[in-house]
Amino acid sequence: MADKNPKKSEIDADLVRQLAGLLDETGLSEIEYGTDEWHLRVARGGIAVAAPPVSVPEAAKTESPGAPADDGVSHADHPGVVVSPMVGTAYTTADPETPPFVKIGDQVAEGDTLILIEAMKVFNPIKAAKAGKVTRVFIGNGTPVEFGEPLMIIE
Repeated sequence: MADKNPKKSEIDADLVRQLAGLLDETGLSEIEYGTDEWHLRVARGGIAVAAPPVSVPEAAKTESPGAPADDGVSHADHPGVVVSPMVGTAYTTADPETPPFVKIGDQVAEGDTLILIEAMKVFNPIKAAKAGKVTRVFIGNGTPVEFGEPLMIIE
């Protein structure tokens, strides 16, 4: 039986449930996931929105403005890269009076807060998925970030 409307897409309820479970597991307020053809955002309160694909600019795949000079290496596929799970504004400090959560050369433990990303007036802590040493930081305090953009590297 042929689909009468090929542009119509079905929402994968299992995927939405998995993403909602990740919200609870990580303590985030929202999460986005997608492919070249579709994009899904799940936020606390049961909101799920299908959106057009988000393209990550080529500049975001290496380093952001204000970061150390580009060394010609793409860090997007590095095994220790920490990427932004959402669109928002990244903050390296809790407030202007305090030092950064982490800086290059710091040792971090799994679960340590690395940065905060403000999205829709909510500050979401981005925590270390593994222990290691911070070797690169690609963003500055108050930097706008995109979904999937490299933020730092932990080795």
